[in-house]
Amino acid sequence: MKKLFFRSFAAAAAAICLVSCGDKAVVQSQKPKTEITLSWWGNDARTEYTIEAVEVFEELHPDIKVKCSYSEWSGYEARSRVLMISDTEADVMQINYSWLEEYSPDGKGYYDLSKLTDIVDLSAFPDQVLEFGTQNGILNAVPIAMNAETVYINKTIYDKYGLEPPRTWEDVFAAAEAMRSDGIYPLSGASKAMWLYSLAYAQQVTGKSFLSSDSLITYSPEELGVMIQFYNRLVKEKAVPQIEYFERKNIDNGSYAGAVAWVSDAVNYFGSTISAGNSVIAADQTALSPEKSGEGWYEKPATLYAVSKNTDHPEEAALLLDFLLNSREMAVLQGVEKGIPISEPALEALDQEGLLSGIQYEASLKMDSAVPLTVLDPVIEKAELYNAFYDACNLVIYGKADLESASEQLYQVYKDGGYIE
Repeated sequence: MKKLFFRSFAAAAAAICLVSCGDKAVVQSQKPKTEITLSWWGNDARTEYTIEAVEVFEELHPDIKVKCSYSEWSGYEARSRVLMISDTEADVMQINYSWLEEYSPDGKGYYDLSKLTDIVDLSAFPDQVLEFGTQNGILNAVPIAMNAETVYINKTIYDKYGLEPPRTWEDVFAAAEAMRSDGIYPLSGASKAMWLYSLAYAQQVTGKSFLSSDSLITYSPEELGVMIQFYNRLVKEKAVPQIEYFERKNIDNGSYAGAVAWVSDAVNYFGSTISAGNSVIAADQTALSPEKSGEGWYEKPATLYAVSKNTDHPEEAALLLDFLLNSREMAVLQGVEKGIPISEPALEALDQEGLLSGIQYEASLKMDSAVPLTVLDPVIEKAELYNAFYDACNLVIYGKADLESASEQLYQVYKDGGYIE
């Protein structure tokens, strides 16, 4: 922060300059502010604290004006695609991990942050963490926090049925048997969550990684069938709602007694449920046996910040980036809403303020305590992979194909898409 303070002081001193003219002091007009843009996605709470943080930044840097752009995830994702293609993206932007591969496969899709180290304190981040934001040897982005799909359980509902939080796959089906007559699902999840949940099961059962080291699918039609059969069993036995009918509001009304969601989504998914007096916990990642919790599950950066390769104001963008990542002010306003911060000064600020608590913090601890999680290959998050998977599942669910035919068809779709040699 000392570096930021002196930069701000120098800018402010230059803005209003007193010069001697005989016996009179003449005040020069303030120079125009440099305007930069910042974009992010999230709910209302995230928007409110980010805007408040921007106001603090502008007070520290009166020569910089930050124009904000934000929306919920789906709108942000769609708009970002247009902006990246047209080279009109924000100067500083929150990005998803998979976008590094999508928009910067050669490492040149975003600004090289190694050129800004005189302003951005990257020493606050371990080298292995910065590797997540590196493409083709070029530092494109800095992770805010780490993330993993987590099993959240409304213990208040489970207690009513005399059930412990599920630890194994069969525990989930046993909970479904106990709850289904009351129209309650023991678990739920959006499309990507259930895709990764099914993938974890298949990787545990087959003992094989879904992707090779060169990001190609290793599974045979029979092994893809393991995933299809598992998801269909989840749906048939009402362990989870079919992804087409998943509605997050059902977490609040008690129709879903749990959900699979990212660490960074803990409060977003369960904040209202907890506020209503329910006990919600981060349970073990489901496994064949309790001691193997975490096998077949993945971790990745929760989100990252990047700077546009087209920015006209790299130094001002770097000042904002450093503030977002490392400043005490931003850390305290953000808390653990985006996960436990990786930045050492940000983490220290939260510890000093007693803010390392709550469901998000518990989920982060659960992520850290599991069997070492596998680094998520961005290819796994591609919508075309999990959309094709659900298409194959629905063929079986609606009686349009048997398991063998649906598995063969899914294998061919992946092969035609270039994901299988």
